[in-house]
Amino acid sequence: MNDSSSKTARTDAGLNAAFEGNSVFPRGEKNEAYAKYFTGTSYLTMLSREGVTIGNVAFEPGCRNFWHIHHQGGQILLVTGGRGWYQAWGEPARELKTGDVVNIPPGTKHWHGAAHDSWFAHIAVEVPASGASNEWLEPVSDEEYSRLP
Repeated sequence: MNDSSSKTARTDAGLNAAFEGNSVFPRGEKNEAYAKYFTGTSYLTMLSREGVTIGNVAFEPGCRNFWHIHHQGGQILLVTGGRGWYQAWGEPARELKTGDVVNIPPGTKHWHGAAHDSWFAHIAVEVPASGASNEWLEPVSDEEYSRLP
């Protein structure tokens, strides 16, 4: 790692350690409405329900949602803080950091959530489409999750 890379790594680590789910948008209240689809504790602030559904979701360290599929419209994630993971079925997990964007095509089985040691927050945008729906599936196993760094 060169000098600027090590400085970036230290800065990212410091930001992740200090981040507790609040970003430009507040982390909101505990996500009780969808808690049954999460392992761990998440927080939800709905930013829009008109035209486009947009939510700010914050995950405590180790929290992740279950595998799920957005039928028709898909989903876009805009990472606003911390460090987390995104994984599409059959693909390796992808580390996410502040500023990352994930475009999830409709029909893609996937999950997303925080790293073991960091809060994580993203804006979740549901892409509008006729007949759009969300199907919640099985949890991400502790065994699968524990293999992530």
